[in-house]
Amino acid sequence: MPTTPTPAPVDPAATPVDLPVGGTRRALLDRLKHRPGTTTPELAEHLGISPSAVRQHLDALGDAGLVEGRPVPADGPGRPPQGWSVTAAAGALFPDAHGELAVALLDAIGSALGPEALDRVVAARVVAQEASYRADLPAGHSLRARVEALADRRTLEGYEAEVLDDEEGDGALLLVERHCPIGAAARSCAGLCGGELDLFRRVLGDEVTIERTQHVLAGDTCCAYRITAA
Repeated sequence: MPTTPTPAPVDPAATPVDLPVGGTRRALLDRLKHRPGTTTPELAEHLGISPSAVRQHLDALGDAGLVEGRPVPADGPGRPPQGWSVTAAAGALFPDAHGELAVALLDAIGSALGPEALDRVVAARVVAQEASYRADLPAGHSLRARVEALADRRTLEGYEAEVLDDEEGDGALLLVERHCPIGAAARSCAGLCGGELDLFRRVLGDEVTIERTQHVLAGDTCCAYRITAA
């Protein structure tokens, strides 16, 4: 199973309440964006402040609908600690790639030319991206090296991607993307997400099996892909 947490479904279009988010709170949100499931003591150590101060910020962010806590497994007796993650609503605080314009263009294409035209646009985008991505992936290298190069490319495009080892211990890798810079467009045209999965399969090759295990549009806090050698 993937190592990233699976929260309850959240409305991706939800809007957080008005709350000043800067300084420590911004640093806290950034940390949780990259490391969902982080506990209060871990946040305190990372930020260099007291656990009680972290709890005050988490309470405010939780009331604003920006973070949520879930119990995490712990060794020994006692109450399990809370692992904290950002909610889908917090995505509004992270940059989107000209979302309104993209949505308007996609809607216009669909209205004027029909859904088949949208499918052709997505397919053309995949073909164009494939050539560019292949240039960044080291040919003949290990699967990990290629997936890490893919993650680096995705991070440059705003996806905040990283590569993790799957806990099942079968050599599978997880490509985890903590942010979706095309989220607004993807909600308008679900084919964009399918196109990205197709792109990964094309650039990593037929000898690799890829499945999406988490999806922001399904209410998860990230998109995750399990990658194994076929």
